[in-house]
Amino acid sequence: QVRLVESGGGSVQAGESLTLSCVVSGYWYDNYCMGWFRQVPGADREGIATVDVNRRKTYKESVKGRFFVSKGIRKHTVSLQMNNLQPEDTATYYCVADRDCMSAPLHIASFAYWGQGTQVTVSS
Repeated sequence: QVRLVESGGGSVQAGESLTLSCVVSGYWYDNYCMGWFRQVPGADREGIATVDVNRRKTYKESVKGRFFVSKGIRKHTVSLQMNNLQPEDTATYYCVADRDCMSAPLHIASFAYWGQGTQVTVSS
């Protein structure tokens, strides 16, 4: 069974940074498309950053230049470096993975495997 475990969430002030990490275990494939979604109460989950099996990266427009997604040397880990965090970045962040996401790398339907989520809170 594929399992995703996130770490690194927390509470910060506006302008500060956080790094989220995720490890996939029980994997069936050598390589995955992996990344991050987030959700605030009352809203749909939104894709913010993913990296595909060829290490191509896709970002939501609002985080470009502030957030950076990367896979580890071992292909079953992914991190999200978040800089200059703002209150509107407050959300539950979810790690995601699937065999292929190239046709829609930020679409919720592209990912079958999800972590439990980690909270990020940014205060002004």
